[in-house]
Amino acid sequence: MEAAGLERLLVPMQQLVSWGAAGAMVFGGVVPYIPQYRDIRRTQNAEGFSTYVCLVLLVANILRILFWFGRRFESPLLWQSIIMIITMLLMLKLCTEVRVSNELNIKRRSFAAADSKDEEIKAPPKRSYLDFDLNYFWHWSKFTDYVQCVLTFTGVTGYITYLWLDSSLFVETLGFLAVFTEAMLGVPQLYRNYQNRSTEGMSVKMVLMWTSGDTFKTLYFILNQAPFQFSICGLLQVFVDLAILLQAYLYSYYPQKPVSHTTHPASTKAL
Repeated sequence: MEAAGLERLLVPMQQLVSWGAAGAMVFGGVVPYIPQYRDIRRTQNAEGFSTYVCLVLLVANILRILFWFGRRFESPLLWQSIIMIITMLLMLKLCTEVRVSNELNIKRRSFAAADSKDEEIKAPPKRSYLDFDLNYFWHWSKFTDYVQCVLTFTGVTGYITYLWLDSSLFVETLGFLAVFTEAMLGVPQLYRNYQNRSTEGMSVKMVLMWTSGDTFKTLYFILNQAPFQFSICGLLQVFVDLAILLQAYLYSYYPQKPVSHTTHPASTKAL
């Protein structure tokens, strides 16, 4: 009788733990960006945050959603990708608004066709469709340009996935690209810190949350027998997070001479 009563008690507890873990997977990934978002809003300065982090996560999560159509993994991982895409778009919107408001150079850069209402444009643009300059990729002046770029990428990759969905090799490769891209999440921030010889403006809380979240996520992948690509790239992501924390320690206790940015126009800095 006691064993049966204990079993009836354990079952709902296990279910509760399972729900909690799933909820942590869905929403835990966005938590690290809350302190960074608040810091940028408070200081009106986005210099310390690399928006290439947003690019990496947008690409990774779009590919992960497409991977789901070929190999149905757990739904919390699918919802995590959807929530993360929304979060990264919000981060991009804030960073773009802050950068443009602080920008001394009024030259407008865009992904799509130039707007005739832009204050600097006096003649028809040289290009009929794209005002695209690789030097200013992901440094555009309007949030709508980022949205157009994301939609274009989604449309192209979605069409290719639709054509090759029956190929198991393509599907597995797509899954690997999705999680490997996400594993490279910290690399833009790692490089930004190295360039600046400083972690000033970067939220250390954000990186600590990255590390704890990625550790939890990797353990979740292993315990729930997620596709092997998830576990391998999760471990790689944890190592990159630790490298950024090491930078924060070294640059704090052993300050480096900052690298001059005088050769770069204001519009290309930080973002």
